[in-house]
Amino acid sequence: MSSDVIIDVIELYGPFVLIANAIVTLILIIALFVTNRKLKELKRKYKKFMNGSDNKNIEELLLDNIKLSNDISLKNKEIENRVMSLERDLQRCIQKVGVVRYNAFDDVGSDLSFSIALLDDNDNGVVISGIYSRESSTTYAKKIVNGTSKNPLSAEELQAISESKKINY
Repeated sequence: MSSDVIIDVIELYGPFVLIANAIVTLILIIALFVTNRKLKELKRKYKKFMNGSDNKNIEELLLDNIKLSNDISLKNKEIENRVMSLERDLQRCIQKVGVVRYNAFDDVGSDLSFSIALLDDNDNGVVISGIYSRESSTTYAKKIVNGTSKNPLSAEELQAISESKKINY
């Protein structure tokens, strides 16, 4: 090829090459801006992820978080065991109370006698009765197991037990 041919090719295709170079440059500049914006967003997310810990790398943070997660799981297990223990203990606490006031004798007014049933979740506990008369006052306690007693129960004591089973605190 002679130099005249090269000059003719450059004169013929030169503007197209220049336009193509300008278009490619423009595309590269746009790509640079888009990449730069995405990089800034990625840096922002990375800082948020790292939670301000510039001195630690991701591996150290992950190991710290795994240890923290294990510690929390262990503490949670201890709390669950304690709650289960408290729930078992709570079943044996007084949860049901029934009170009946009545007039034990015709010559005494104001319903001064009473029967009170104090039961746990399994209907175990005690029924206490106080009998008031003009001359004296007597108090009795009877053990209750599964809602019944091996001792005879008065109608008022049975009513107090029945009321306590209706009310659950």
